[in-house]
Amino acid sequence: HRRMAMTLHLAIGPARHDVEMQMEDRLAARLAIELQDRQALGRQLRDAGMRVTAPRLAVLEVLAEHPHSTADVVARGVREQLGAVSTQTIYDVLRSCTDNGLLRSIEPAGSAVRYETRTADNHHHLVCRTCGEIVDIDCVVGQAPCLIPDDDHGYSIDEAEVTFWGQCPSCRAAASNVKPA
Repeated sequence: HRRMAMTLHLAIGPARHDVEMQMEDRLAARLAIELQDRQALGRQLRDAGMRVTAPRLAVLEVLAEHPHSTADVVARGVREQLGAVSTQTIYDVLRSCTDNGLLRSIEPAGSAVRYETRTADNHHHLVCRTCGEIVDIDCVVGQAPCLIPDDDHGYSIDEAEVTFWGQCPSCRAAASNVKPA
């Protein structure tokens, strides 16, 4: 039995070591990507003339992971990363990043202001009337702005904000499975 246990241990040992090494390699790769992402976000802040601070980096990271988030969702994500951060700090970061072109705020009717990092293009939004999910819709044709009004009233128009409304596939499926009472 002892010889069989040693043989079994020797057979499993290297495989376990290989698996552990693969897991360590994947973790190291993920950490390297996160570091590169943080460095890129730091460059974006500096390029916008802003100081790189932990709350600013955390806000941009949260919004990169969770676009179209409210300030409350951003605050929760930032606090998960950094611990205690005041609500005022979150709002200050959101405002300054929006003012400096790093974030875009959108305000679908009946919803809190949402923030996103996708700022350098001409896109619109599709909102689910049931669950509130928001997805990006690329401009189908033309250059910014996508829509040209029949009368610009002398304005120099640089953006058209269009919000499409409907019901997402999940909510449609859930509604079709509901039996009337």
